[in-house]
Amino acid sequence: MRIIIISKATLKQILALIGLMLLVLAALLWPGHILEDVIAEERLLPVYEVATDQQAVAVSFDASWGAERTASILDILDEYGVKSTFFLVNIWVEDYPEMAREIAFRGHEIGLHSVSHPHFTQLSEEQIRKELDGNYDLIWQTTGYSPRLFRPPYGDYNNKVVGVVNAEGYDCIQWSVDSLDWQDLSAEEICSRVLKDIHAGDIVLFHNNGLHTAEALPRILAELQARGLAVVPVSELLLTGDCYIDVNGIQRRK
Repeated sequence: MRIIIISKATLKQILALIGLMLLVLAALLWPGHILEDVIAEERLLPVYEVATDQQAVAVSFDASWGAERTASILDILDEYGVKSTFFLVNIWVEDYPEMAREIAFRGHEIGLHSVSHPHFTQLSEEQIRKELDGNYDLIWQTTGYSPRLFRPPYGDYNNKVVGVVNAEGYDCIQWSVDSLDWQDLSAEEICSRVLKDIHAGDIVLFHNNGLHTAEALPRILAELQARGLAVVPVSELLLTGDCYIDVNGIQRRK
């Protein structure tokens, strides 16, 4: 029995040749438009952060449970002259309509966060639209605010989700800095996570009822302002005009 030893370089050349042959075969067998679709298929992404010239970050809060700490958060934002973005779920708005109105009254941006907080990747296109429409309608009826942003529950999305959200006229928003405040981290741990590598264009995720969020917030806001970073609502951070979202979820100008 004869054993043939192939070098790593030769193996790479053989694999590259096989790949080229398969591509040629596909070009011969598949209709041109199908091949173009396969090659050109792109992954649709939400905005995780923004490549911006302004020295600013966005601070956002998801609201899907509890509200006993929300008033303190609103007072702290007022103290530091900061406007933020609150993504509201219907099940929260129904339980705390007065707090939802207070968020709008104090001048904060409101975004959609679904009717029932499902995993959107498990929904049909029709179900996604119903979640968006129902969420919009309740927020509008309760607060008079007309949301233009959407954050998928659990950060769960795929091409279908982002495509439907965009087609409905909303910007799909994720985050680039996660406070993990929902895990009941200490105020010190939250501050460390948020402030460690934050830079202009980042979107920070908090929750309106995190156990130590209100405790951590003053230090975070003070430090951001000391670094010359303004804190703005998400929509004020987003770019307008001719722009795109790159493979890392960063919104950029073309």
